[in-house]
Amino acid sequence: MPEALTELAELAGALGATTEPDWLVAARRAWATLPEPGTLRRAVVPVWRRPWVVLGSRTFAGDVLRRLGVANLYADHAERYPRPDLAELRAHPPELVVLPDEPYRFTAGDGPESFPGVPCALVSGRHLTWYGPSLAEAPALLAAQLAQAG
Repeated sequence: MPEALTELAELAGALGATTEPDWLVAARRAWATLPEPGTLRRAVVPVWRRPWVVLGSRTFAGDVLRRLGVANLYADHAERYPRPDLAELRAHPPELVVLPDEPYRFTAGDGPESFPGVPCALVSGRHLTWYGPSLAEAPALLAAQLAQAG
């Protein structure tokens, strides 16, 4: 997250901005004022289906989730986007499954049924994975969506 905000400020400067855009100032404030997460909820974060692809190590989305109290179970995987099969995903049940609506559009009827008995959070892929103006509202929106999963 800090690197994303720095890169966005550098880009704005390279494009001739003499001050940071209001949305970037708001994004910095939103992320800086987050409380330190307490106990992290262990989660798997699929980003694709057929085949299953999950967030692995060194991803922006993984850092975003960690700052919101979610520990990615594949954060230490050698690959950034591992491809475990469903049996492997179910073999070590997470406390939460985070299902973004992009790049694969997970919905209430397409995704949660694969993880019976595990709370699933349907979240905005744009707010989870994109650098830019959406970062200003991302912490509040994603925290609310994660909370809906219980």
